[in-house]
Amino acid sequence: MTIPLSRPPLDDEIKGAVLAAMDSRQYILGPECRAFEAEFAQYVGARHAVLTSSGTAALWMVLKAFGVKAGDEVLVPAHTAFPTVEAICFGEATPVFVDVDDSYTLDPADAAAKITPRTVGIVPVHIYGHPANLSQLQELTSRFGLWLLEDCCQAHGASFKGKKVGAFGRAGAFSFYPSKNLTVMGDGGILVTDDDEVAARCRRVRDHGRLNKDVHAEIGFNLRFNEIQAAVGRVLLRRLDAMNDRRRQLAARYGERLKGLPLTLPVEQPGARHVFHLYVIRTDRREALAQFLKAAGVQTGIHYPVPCHRQPAVEHLSAPALPRTERIVREILSLPISAGHTDGEIDEVAAHVREFFRA
Repeated sequence: MTIPLSRPPLDDEIKGAVLAAMDSRQYILGPECRAFEAEFAQYVGARHAVLTSSGTAALWMVLKAFGVKAGDEVLVPAHTAFPTVEAICFGEATPVFVDVDDSYTLDPADAAAKITPRTVGIVPVHIYGHPANLSQLQELTSRFGLWLLEDCCQAHGASFKGKKVGAFGRAGAFSFYPSKNLTVMGDGGILVTDDDEVAARCRRVRDHGRLNKDVHAEIGFNLRFNEIQAAVGRVLLRRLDAMNDRRRQLAARYGERLKGLPLTLPVEQPGARHVFHLYVIRTDRREALAQFLKAAGVQTGIHYPVPCHRQPAVEHLSAPALPRTERIVREILSLPISAGHTDGEIDEVAAHVREFFRA
C-alpha cells in the first residue's frame, strides 16, 4: 500500500458541517464565512481577516491595497512556490530575489544588501512551516521604511517568539490548498491585517470593487469565498493546534529514526516554532533515494526543484546567482507527513531510507 505525501482530514464532523452549509441555501460570503473570518483573525491575533479564493489572490489583493505600482521593487526569496512571485508580478512590481538561510527562509543579510531606493517592501515566506527570522526582518523594514507582508501559506499556526506568524507585518496571507496544515477541501485563501483600510479595500477588490450591490468604486475581480468551504475551515481551525502538535511529534519521530545517516535533517531556529507543513531532508543522492522510495510504495516530493529566479516566466529580469538556493534545490526531498499519518507509516518510511543508505 502506498504511503501518501499528505493525507487531508475527512470525517463525519466535516461532512456534517458541509451538509449544514448546503442546507442553509447561502453559498457565498454568508454567515459561515463571516464566522470563519472572525475566528481566524482571533486565532492569529489580528483585527481583520478577509477570505478569498486562494493564497495567491490574498497576496495580490494586499499588494494592491498597499498601493504597489510599476517600478517598485519587492524583496522575496527565490526558494518558494512560484505563486509568491506571481502575485508581485501581477501587482506590476519587480521581484528582487534573495537567498535563503539554514532554515530555507529569506536571509536577512542578503535582503539588506539588495535594498535600493526603489524597494518598497519585503515578502518573507515561512516555508515548509518554519517562520522566517521576523526580528531581523522587522528591524530591516523599520530602518528603511518598508512594509512587511508575510507569506504564511505553508505555516498556519507557526509562531516566532510566542507570537503567531501573520501578526508581525502589515499583513499576512494564508492558503487552504488541500495539503496545507489548515485546509478547506479545495482552493482558498485568507489575509489578516490590523490595518482597517487594507482590510476594507481587500473586501472591495475580492467582490468586483463594490461599495454596494450597484456601485463599483474601483476595478476588482471575483475572488470571493464560499460557505461550504468556510464550514470545513471552521471545524479544522478548532483542531489546528492539535494537528500541528501531531506533525511536530511525527517530525521528532523522523529525527530519531534518521539520526546518523548522511542526510541534512530539518532544523528549528531559536525562537521559531516549526509546524512541519513538509518534512524536508537533503542528500546529494536525492534522485536515487526518491526512486528507491517510490519502488517501496512511498510518495515523495521536491519543493521546489526550479528556484523562482530561474523560472522562464521571469528570465527577463536576469537575476544574479543565489548560491545557497541553487545548491539546496539539487538536494531537497520531502518525505510523507501530515496529522493523518500514523507512527507506523513514519517508521516504515524511515526504515526504507535507512535501507537505502545501507545498500
